[in-house]
Amino acid sequence: MISPLMQKLSIKELENLAHEMRKDIIIMIGKAASGHPGSSLSAIDIITALFFNIMRHDSKNPHWQDRDRFVLSKGHAAPALYAAYERSGYFPYEWIYNLRKLGSPLQGHPDRRKMDFVEASTGSLGQGLSVALGIGLAAKLDKKDYWTYCMIGDGESNEGQIWEAAMFASHQKIDNVTVILDYNKFQLDGAVKDILNMEPMKHKWESFGWHVQEIDGHNMKQIIDSLEQAKKIKNQPTMIIAHTVKGKGVSFMENNNHFHGVAPTPDEMRKALSELGEKSERIEEILKR
Repeated sequence: MISPLMQKLSIKELENLAHEMRKDIIIMIGKAASGHPGSSLSAIDIITALFFNIMRHDSKNPHWQDRDRFVLSKGHAAPALYAAYERSGYFPYEWIYNLRKLGSPLQGHPDRRKMDFVEASTGSLGQGLSVALGIGLAAKLDKKDYWTYCMIGDGESNEGQIWEAAMFASHQKIDNVTVILDYNKFQLDGAVKDILNMEPMKHKWESFGWHVQEIDGHNMKQIIDSLEQAKKIKNQPTMIIAHTVKGKGVSFMENNNHFHGVAPTPDEMRKALSELGEKSERIEEILKR
């Protein structure tokens, strides 16, 4: 367990941790036989950077008023969020075997009724951004210096509420919220460009009055640099368009939209965990649980 208040991980340490958290995601979804591996794996490098280098938070004091906030608007990527919470010490490792089970705190989407340190119950697409901006505006009104981060998806950006929120943020000059777009180019039914093309994405956000950065969402240094740069922008909201690969890190899941919402079979779990460097004995122990 790592206490983010105690240390700020290096780029190499963050890369190694994200690699381990990819295993957590495969275990969670594989054992549940349900979930969204593709978008969890595309998001995990960014979430790792936020929880273990950028954000001010404390698992021993989860309701600390001055903590930074993170809202996962694309709630179906909850396993990535749960991996970060678990590695931060918010709950024991054993819980990852309970994803999506009846009564489990680890529901298919983040649920504040089950885990009150989750900043918002999300999963109804488009709503998390509005929640995050409300948190940011509240901080300004209360003259608090905590920062709010929000991750949205590209398919999610089809929702009209995203653009209502985008207008609201620039009108209100909400400059204490950083939004990261996990731009993996796929959604439930196929490629985003074929279903409702969002390009030119950068120009769209700029035309709504946002400061926009574009990065490789798997390059840890670019992720850290962009998040730090965003805090220097004043009187304007910031969007980081993070180009990512759906299923990143597992060869047969990368850019394979079958794994948008389909869990790996036991044999696919073996293959995925083996690719991620897990020992065969350990893999068989996991599968037997």
